[in-house]
Amino acid sequence: MIDSLPGQWARVRSRLRAEYGEAAYRSWLKPLTLSGLSGESVQLSVPTRFMRDWVEAQYGERLVNLWASENSNVKKVDILLEGSAAAQVVENQAATLIHEPANQVVRQQDDISAPLDPRFTFDNFIVAKPNELAFAAARRVAEAETVPFNPLFLYGGVGLGKTHLMHAIAWHIRKRNPERHVIYLSAEKFMYQFIRALRYKDTVSFKDQFRSVDVLMIDDVQFIAGKDNTQEEFFHTFNALVDQNHQVIVSADKSPNDLEGMEDRMKSRLGWGLVADIHPTTYELRLGILQVKAEQLEVEIPPKVMEFLAHKITSNVRELEGALNRIVAYANLVGRQVSLEGTQEVLHDILRANDRRVTIEEIQKRVSEHYNIRQSEMYSARRARAVARPRQVAMYLSKQLTSRSLPEIGRKFGGRDHTTVMHAVRKIEELRATDNTFAEDIELLRRMLEG
Repeated sequence: MIDSLPGQWARVRSRLRAEYGEAAYRSWLKPLTLSGLSGESVQLSVPTRFMRDWVEAQYGERLVNLWASENSNVKKVDILLEGSAAAQVVENQAATLIHEPANQVVRQQDDISAPLDPRFTFDNFIVAKPNELAFAAARRVAEAETVPFNPLFLYGGVGLGKTHLMHAIAWHIRKRNPERHVIYLSAEKFMYQFIRALRYKDTVSFKDQFRSVDVLMIDDVQFIAGKDNTQEEFFHTFNALVDQNHQVIVSADKSPNDLEGMEDRMKSRLGWGLVADIHPTTYELRLGILQVKAEQLEVEIPPKVMEFLAHKITSNVRELEGALNRIVAYANLVGRQVSLEGTQEVLHDILRANDRRVTIEEIQKRVSEHYNIRQSEMYSARRARAVARPRQVAMYLSKQLTSRSLPEIGRKFGGRDHTTVMHAVRKIEELRATDNTFAEDIELLRRMLEG
């Protein structure tokens, strides 16, 4: 049976390629290598933990079904890490034709650090004005022999590149200085590890583990806002590392001062070093990202399609790349060339959602018309109630209907401070709760803007 495995695997790969398309196949399935057969379980190897987790989640069930159709004895497919103890065991088994039960294969234990995406490197990051400061700061930290600023705090909206830069820093440091101990994980996983240490009365090991690293990277730190015990532990971990001159890198969706539910002392610590904002993408940046992505996929995309996508999908890079992947996969599956008409058909749901997105300028215009004031009053210094209340309504709707941060909203209203926006949001929420007529007015404006 072992002699027929390569032939079975070749047929399985061929069907995977046909079903999922060239782009997905090249990115996730082509790197899979056949290690051997153990009992009723086929073992495949991948180079990274991230790829292993992704393949198991996205393609695991289909792999089992396809193998079973080729070999009725196969009931399970194990995805192993190349070079791990488990993979080595399987390779030895295949070589000697000895098949042990799959449950005797020992998996390599995961390190506390989360897996890094091999695609997220500095070379694959497209730099333009909206992200040039964040990129330069990330590169400086990755290449520096000593800590240049502590912490490096990266913030911006969803899908703008924060996690990409975090992974790129980790990859670069590990390649440049393999002996340096780098831990990268989400704030959620940090909290989980802390709770686990409390549960098993092992907080000493937890502290030793996190406070002895050379570089600690925490992604999406806003997750621990409002979680007092975890904040307390992170606060002390942060201070211990900074005191030892070890690098701390943090990302969030807002600036330190705008993190609601975060203690003031924590906000202060997070703002100690360099705070770098990643702004929303420009048309030129989106077009550049699409061009690089198409080169990576080795596909020819008509310029009109690229320009159309760059104009229409403005929310974030993740959605933009997802849209390109979808049209490439569709073209491969149905055997058609990528065209503007086909793109509009395949992406009708994404395009419709983006068309409905509201800008702050549109909100200001609609609210001004509704309250019969000049739009310029939205940026003026006047505080008369007839002007101030509509301005607060526009700020409130901007917070509710756009992905802009509080400082960004404030800048759109005559350069006002983010605390002014926060006050406006609270005031409108109070009025909505106590005045039914006012609440109906706000709901009407919302429906008109979203319609």
